[in-house]
Amino acid sequence: MASVDIGIDLGTSSILVYAAGRGIVLKEPSVAAYDKDSGKVVAIGEEARQMIQKTQGNIIAIHPLRQGVIADYSITEMMLKYFILRAMGRRTFRKPRITICTPSGITEVEKMAVEQAAYQAGAREVFLIESPIAAAVGAGIDIKRPCGNMIVDIGGGTSDMAIISLGSTVVSHSIKVAGSNFDEAIMRHVRKNHNLFIGEQLAESIKMNIGTVWDEPEVRTMEVKGRNVITGLPQVTTLTSVEIRQAMRDCTIQILDAIRHVLEQTPPELAADIVNRGIVLTGGGALINGLENLVEQKTGINTLLSEEPMFAAVVGTGRYAKVQDEMK
Repeated sequence: MASVDIGIDLGTSSILVYAAGRGIVLKEPSVAAYDKDSGKVVAIGEEARQMIQKTQGNIIAIHPLRQGVIADYSITEMMLKYFILRAMGRRTFRKPRITICTPSGITEVEKMAVEQAAYQAGAREVFLIESPIAAAVGAGIDIKRPCGNMIVDIGGGTSDMAIISLGSTVVSHSIKVAGSNFDEAIMRHVRKNHNLFIGEQLAESIKMNIGTVWDEPEVRTMEVKGRNVITGLPQVTTLTSVEIRQAMRDCTIQILDAIRHVLEQTPPELAADIVNRGIVLTGGGALINGLENLVEQKTGINTLLSEEPMFAAVVGTGRYAKVQDEMK
């Protein structure tokens, strides 16, 4: 019986698991619930997120992955085993090949810990893959060909830009500015300009509903509820797409500068390929309204948003073992 290939995208905000032939089988928050009294992890993923929102103060949230770096790799190892065992289920008789899309800032020691966790959870073979390559495979790009492709993968904690040719990265750059930084910028703006405390989930909702990085002719508005900084009482205010664009401006500029930096380092023959083939945006952060228009305007290169950008990296991770077979 053929073993199943499993792909895991270790993201800052969520962990996604892809199983060959079944598609995405798990999408859960990258969070663990930790009991301060007993010193133990009591829940992982969605269960942990719900528990933290509804329990007393002794249960705290641990985010083992922060801004593309494994901040706590014993808990990351625990999460990895938990998700692999859930994805495998009881139906498989043969050990799976597991490919893991790791954060760009990961060290060699952390790579070994991630591999070890995968083997302990029952992997037959383990591949580690950089997020731009995973995103490129997931976006439907044939990375085996000898031509340049540019991928900009904007995740929750990091944005990774790379020029890929012949199955490997030729030039790459990573910055710790991504989706969660846009959320934090919105939270700061609302606090400073409206004297209102709002949470991360509401900030993300504002970003997706009225957030834009493009100068739109039509101004959109959204009513938000939070807690007044001064009085401590609940308050309602209305935000506009114009002010949210201004709030996110610094993050947008840093991403654009990083894209330019990669383009400046690209060998001339591959740069010609990029001009012909365009820039592909992937990752949940790439869904911010108007981003592809802005990148195209600032670089002069045709820019496209991949299909289902949020899932490109995990789909590519799940298919990578097959690509490896073809390259061999």
